[in-house]
Amino acid sequence: MFRKAWVLKKGLIIAGFVMLSIPLATSLTVYAADRSPKTTSNFLLIMADDMGYTDIGIFGGEIQTPNIDSIAEQGIRFSSFYTSVSCSPTRSMLMTGTDNHIAGLGNMGELMTPEQKGKPGYEGHLNDRVVTLAEVLRDGGYHTYIAGKWHLGHEAEHLPLARGFERSFSMLQGGASHWSDMSGLQTPSQEIAKYSMDGKALHELPEDFYSSRSYADFLINAIRRNLGDGKPFLAYFAPTAPHDPIHVPEPWLSKYRGQYDDGYEALKARRIAGAKKAGLIPESAAAPALHPKTRAWESLGKDARAVESRTMEAYAGMIENLDYHIGRIIKFLKDVGEYDNTFIIFTSDNGPNPWYADEYPDNAGSEWMKTFDNRLDNIGRPGSFVGIGIGWACASAGPLDYFKMTVGEGGIRTPLAVAGPGIKGPRQVNSFAYITDIMPTILEFAGLEHPEKYRGRKVERMRGRSLAGVISGSHEDTYDKDTVIGGEMLNGRWMRRGDYKAVWVAKDFGPGVWKLYNVAQDPGETRDLSEERSAILEELKGAWKQYAQDVGVVLSK
Repeated sequence: MFRKAWVLKKGLIIAGFVMLSIPLATSLTVYAADRSPKTTSNFLLIMADDMGYTDIGIFGGEIQTPNIDSIAEQGIRFSSFYTSVSCSPTRSMLMTGTDNHIAGLGNMGELMTPEQKGKPGYEGHLNDRVVTLAEVLRDGGYHTYIAGKWHLGHEAEHLPLARGFERSFSMLQGGASHWSDMSGLQTPSQEIAKYSMDGKALHELPEDFYSSRSYADFLINAIRRNLGDGKPFLAYFAPTAPHDPIHVPEPWLSKYRGQYDDGYEALKARRIAGAKKAGLIPESAAAPALHPKTRAWESLGKDARAVESRTMEAYAGMIENLDYHIGRIIKFLKDVGEYDNTFIIFTSDNGPNPWYADEYPDNAGSEWMKTFDNRLDNIGRPGSFVGIGIGWACASAGPLDYFKMTVGEGGIRTPLAVAGPGIKGPRQVNSFAYITDIMPTILEFAGLEHPEKYRGRKVERMRGRSLAGVISGSHEDTYDKDTVIGGEMLNGRWMRRGDYKAVWVAKDFGPGVWKLYNVAQDPGETRDLSEERSAILEELKGAWKQYAQDVGVVLSK
């Protein structure tokens, strides 16, 4: 019964929300000369960190995520939403509506190679060629708040405060301990994580700090502080969960005890079945195998299986805990009368992370790694540092192949759910959508235009497209079947047109050659069509070369 309710209805018109035919609908904004808003909506933008495609209930998983699920149940879920392969490139596109190679994050700053350093688009922070979502909304009459991960620049002139956020509490790097110790991800460059609040460096965190809760607290208090002044808000909730280190308090730490003792092969099979039952992928879709680097569950010793199981238990609890704090924010909006006037957008920055803690550069065998207590009973608690590893990452991606750091579907296809004023759900959209589409969508909802110049400098246009027509039901697709769109990161390359995707999964995880898949029929990328559809592959390879030239891709050697 639920599955049938998700069928996309052709020609559906939602009263009061059709963006083109009702120019003064309640979800839009009309501005006077002083740019003060007359009628507008708020935006709660939520980006999880390293969450897999089936890690939430409504996308076929067993983890209890009722609050995230409710966003999709009351609105729309997108089954084919794409991001980049890793954190900062995706976040740069989210904040600017344009390609990461244009915005300054052609590669993550931590992984910049000698041939990339100093090249345009490889600044390692948001550059001056772009204007951010927060800058446009702030200047258009919005309050702008961020709580959580930034990862778009560490220096004062690159912090959230300098890029449009009036209030900010941010972890600035790729990842960190979720407790108050401020421990980073790798030695020697990031043993201590960097944080800032409202543009000022933080050298310590409160003793009771826990990332998801503390970021939610900050965001709630920032919104509360300005309630009643007549201005709408953009609240960007960017939790660092479930990025490793895997940390979570009780009762969530013990909630999933024993549920993963049968291993990652079994979990992947259950997640694939769940995704099919939910109607996210075709019943006929072939199941991708675990990555060849994954050790068979039965080949592990008893102690190794216990550590793996406990890590996945903590990971699941971490996601349910995140859902709980998202629920707190939603309940707060309801309590203060802002919920019905708030668009809520939920997604993740990329797929699940396949690395263990000692696989970060320089960590293996280091004295720094010896300072962590990773005994079985301490996994997930303060002082531990574990990641889910490649087996659970494969399972987390469910019906998709690969994971974070790759351009396989499991690395760049993530959940997207949108709810808000005028949106009637539940409804599923199966057509392609991209991370660069979020900013133009929000600007259309807000009735604001992207400027050609910002504070005296010319800025690049948005490459993304508004999803408003698809969200309203007036259009089935944002991109027609002839549009080609693609990306690059860490030498991985992809280009999609219609249902076909040409993909080069770079070594070490992939073969480092072009392949072609029909990802609508085969989301697990199990059947290479390179030979029987060679003309399509050649066309998409050519389109990728043109894309790389347009945005300034610099491949590493």
